[in-house]
Amino acid sequence: MNGPGKANDLLAQLPNSGKGLPPVHLWNPDFCGDIDMRIARDGTWFYLGTPIGRKPMVRLFSTIIRRDGDDYFLITPVEKVRITVDDAPFVAVLLHVEGQGQSQVLRFTTNVDDEVQAGAEHPLRVIIDPTTQQPAPYLLVRNNLEALIHRNVFYQLVELAVTQEIEGQRWLGVWSSGTFFPIGLEP
Repeated sequence: MNGPGKANDLLAQLPNSGKGLPPVHLWNPDFCGDIDMRIARDGTWFYLGTPIGRKPMVRLFSTIIRRDGDDYFLITPVEKVRITVDDAPFVAVLLHVEGQGQSQVLRFTTNVDDEVQAGAEHPLRVIIDPTTQQPAPYLLVRNNLEALIHRNVFYQLVELAVTQEIEGQRWLGVWSSGTFFPIGLEP
């Protein structure tokens, strides 16, 4: 399962459909085992312990990833292999802001060049580590796959934060596409 050609074998099984993402949510091939592929917290993809340096290959792999429960898989019409994801499979590395206030629109670009507009279909969420109190912000990219928001991008969000009362508590947060996303309690 972990030979050097395994990653290329996976890619060779993809149908050449042209545009858009492959419909991995529709594919239900047999589970073929684990593959020595890992996505680090910083978004670096590794194969057999070595970083994958070719961005087009990482981009292609990123189009066939699926999360089932707590596990991540690369899926083709005929094969399903489990990979390791340290945190989230993507990292939001750029933020473009249009407008302001409730009509503000936040557009994120991930490390694999997906562009995602935050809103009801692509919500933002922040988890606070109970030990360190450090925030871990995420953006839903597609299906149940999230991007960890890079620290520099999160700082941009903090700069955009406004106060909003939710259920009697004052929250700092950001607006995008008509939805308010809390990022932390107001101090």
